[in-house]
Amino acid sequence: MNERLAIFIDGSNLYHSLKNNFKRFDLNFGEFTKKLCGSRQLMRTYYYNVLQESNQRSEGSHEQQEFLETLRKTPYLELRLGTTKLSQGVPVERGIDVMLATDLLYFAANNTYDTAVLVSGDSDFNYTVQTVKNMGKHVEVAYFENAASRDLLNSADFLHQLDSKFFTSLWTSGQRKHIRRKPRYRRQAAVAIANSPAPEDQGTAQQELL
Repeated sequence: MNERLAIFIDGSNLYHSLKNNFKRFDLNFGEFTKKLCGSRQLMRTYYYNVLQESNQRSEGSHEQQEFLETLRKTPYLELRLGTTKLSQGVPVERGIDVMLATDLLYFAANNTYDTAVLVSGDSDFNYTVQTVKNMGKHVEVAYFENAASRDLLNSADFLHQLDSKFFTSLWTSGQRKHIRRKPRYRRQAAVAIANSPAPEDQGTAQQELL
């Protein structure tokens, strides 16, 4: 029987890593998930991020909705959207990590997948990964070298290093043109993938980068 795969994307972690490493965000999500999947059967991709409040940034919220509509057209991709709350005047993610961890466990318990690919470097997922493995499932981690917890990497059954070689042919435009002219879709992608404070404001594992 063909191995069944589910992909879980920490949208904020992915956004900040793309920004820090490549200064661009025009990732073709369909091709990205296909590369992670390989010849295996993709059951579904789950993308987690915060939903920007329209009463805080109406223009940003509108741009986010436009990009989310694009993501919704990606085959077998489902959005999981959380919200933010203000902490000392700073917007902080609420519920994203819990949503992702819960889905990892729920779909493992219901035998939805044989292997999960977690696109994140956050050490908060370490215990969840260990639990999923104890349930007889395989867990792979797709990570950026400068934005990953060593404990999480050590917990994974297999690692996908997200470097410049991995992203070859996965962009939707030429890099030079994209960086210099900063077209509208870059702003859309940035808002859609991020819309959350930097990981250091969330108290995530990015404070402990190796």
